[in-house]
Amino acid sequence: MTDGVDWLDGLPAGWEIKNLRHLGKVLLGLTYSPEDVCEENEGTLVIRASNIQNGQLVHADDVFVDRAIPANIINRKGDLVICSRNGSRRLIGKSAIVDDDWEGVTFGAFMTTVRTEYAQWMRWVLASSLFEFQSGRFMTSTINQLTISTLKSFPVPFPPIETQNRIAQFLDEKTAQIDGLIEKKQALLDRLAEKRQALITRAVTKGLNTDAPMKDSGIDWLGEIPAHWEVKQMRRLRDYMTSGSRGWAAYYADEGEPFLRMTNVTGWGTELDLRELRFVDLLGVTEGTRTAVQEGDVLITITAELGTVAIVRKEAEGAYINQHLALFRANKASCSPEFLVNYLTTKVAQVQFQLSGQGGTKQGLGFEQINSMIVGVPPVEEQILIGAYCKDIWINFLELERKLKLSIEQLAKYRSAIISSAVTGQLEGLQ
Repeated sequence: MTDGVDWLDGLPAGWEIKNLRHLGKVLLGLTYSPEDVCEENEGTLVIRASNIQNGQLVHADDVFVDRAIPANIINRKGDLVICSRNGSRRLIGKSAIVDDDWEGVTFGAFMTTVRTEYAQWMRWVLASSLFEFQSGRFMTSTINQLTISTLKSFPVPFPPIETQNRIAQFLDEKTAQIDGLIEKKQALLDRLAEKRQALITRAVTKGLNTDAPMKDSGIDWLGEIPAHWEVKQMRRLRDYMTSGSRGWAAYYADEGEPFLRMTNVTGWGTELDLRELRFVDLLGVTEGTRTAVQEGDVLITITAELGTVAIVRKEAEGAYINQHLALFRANKASCSPEFLVNYLTTKVAQVQFQLSGQGGTKQGLGFEQINSMIVGVPPVEEQILIGAYCKDIWINFLELERKLKLSIEQLAKYRSAIISSAVTGQLEGLQ
């Protein structure tokens, strides 16, 4: 496919193709400065991308401005508001229709309003893959933006009014059903994650023996621990610790030694995600070799998403790490890496990470903050049993969560396919 209009080949008889400029008046949003922002009761609400969620206008992170608003960009009931510029490309083209509750407000400079009598139809065209494909042809990698001239030139499939209304009603009902299923599956996914984390937290902070005598740890946020456990800082559990070097891009290669980044540490529980693995060829340079990982090392993100962790398995041994990761090598005579990495996923540990990383002008974790982390430590033999128990929990729960996520993705694809087929006249009985 080389042109967005190819999507519209073979439209049903009686359908037309019209540029968006012929279907309504396209209006640019309000440009305002931080000095214009004011309290709710002192100004006018500005519709921004954050106010458009699931095709509806909602109050979220509302902004009000105290300044004169041109009459032509005060929203009217029935206007179609579109996100036309955003740091996230996936938000471009998201739209919603102004209802009674939102009439009389304005919209920001990164938004565009189409004043049209065909808003109900056009919002579904904008939600389709047809619009996504067309808009992608006009956006660059540096600025995720659709200019007003670009929007005006978009070809829109345009059936008779009765057909528009029939398709819009069908899509309202069908997508509501699909969205309801997605919402239920997402709620189940959230409950599974909560249950998984509760089981792991219980194991690594209270042990596996529910009848074990308990004692006060002396740490408010840790609470009681088994009486035979000790409270230690992580510095007392380590053999070695380091962080990655800078300047690795100069050594990127098509093959060589594996190179681990933040993206490899996030998203798979305590396991590394090795699907998007880079390689480096050090060409005799030795400085970076101190960061070569060994089986059992615990990797910790020390910038951005502070405290995300993963354990190194045999297949990743020998890989190097970048400057956004810290490598913690446990003293295995006193600390099981499997126990430690699971403890570090709990809220008890994550709170420590977040509090430690808030100092200074830039968020980040240093060695001292990590070394000072408090851990309730059982005997190493018990740690090994707890670590194995937690590993089994991850395996069982992640498989259930994977299936749910796949089901949600399939429903989302089906929703998109239904919309695209409907607005291009490909669904029988709706043409």
